[in-house]
Amino acid sequence: MNCIVAVDKNWGIGRQNKLLVSIPADMRFFRDKTLGKAVIMGRNTLESFPGGKPLKNRTNVVITRDRSYLASNAIVVHSVEAALKKLENWNTDDIYVIGGGSIYEQFLPYCDAAYVTKVNMAYEADTFFPNLDELKEWVRVSESEEQTYYDIEYRFAYYEKDGPQRRARLTKTICRLMS
Repeated sequence: MNCIVAVDKNWGIGRQNKLLVSIPADMRFFRDKTLGKAVIMGRNTLESFPGGKPLKNRTNVVITRDRSYLASNAIVVHSVEAALKKLENWNTDDIYVIGGGSIYEQFLPYCDAAYVTKVNMAYEADTFFPNLDELKEWVRVSESEEQTYYDIEYRFAYYEKDGPQRRARLTKTICRLMS
C-alpha cells in the first residue's frame, strides 16, 4: 500500500481542512499516480474536494465515524479494518492513502511506499504527516532535483519501508540487472 502527500519543511500538510499550497506539477503527479487506483481518505478530505465529490476514475474509500454519512460514487466505511476489507482483493501497489492527517497516521503501518512532495517552505499548518526522515523503518530511496513554481521550491521524494518486502524487491532488481 502507498501513501501520497505534499509536505512543507515541518511536514505540515494542511490548515483548516485545506492544502497548504497548490503546485500544478504536484497535482499532475498525484493524478498520474492515482488514476485507475483505489484512494483511501477521511471524510474531511473528501469534503475539501471541489463540490465535495469523490475523485473521478478512482475507487474512493471514505472513512468516517458518522454512521449516517453517505457519499455518492464512494465506498463509505467506519474503520481502518473495514477499509482494508473492502480493498482486500486489490493489489496493494494500486492502493493510495491520500489523507488527512489522522488517516495517514492510522494507515502508515500498512504502507510500504510513500510518495512525498517536499516543499521547501514553512507554512502555518494545523495538520502534519509523520516525518519519515526521523522514522528508522523508512528509507528515502530517491529524490528529484529541486524544481520551482514561482518562488516555491520543491522536490519529489520516494520512500520505502525497510523490511523483508523491500529487500525482496531489491534482490529482484539486482538479479534483473545482472541477467
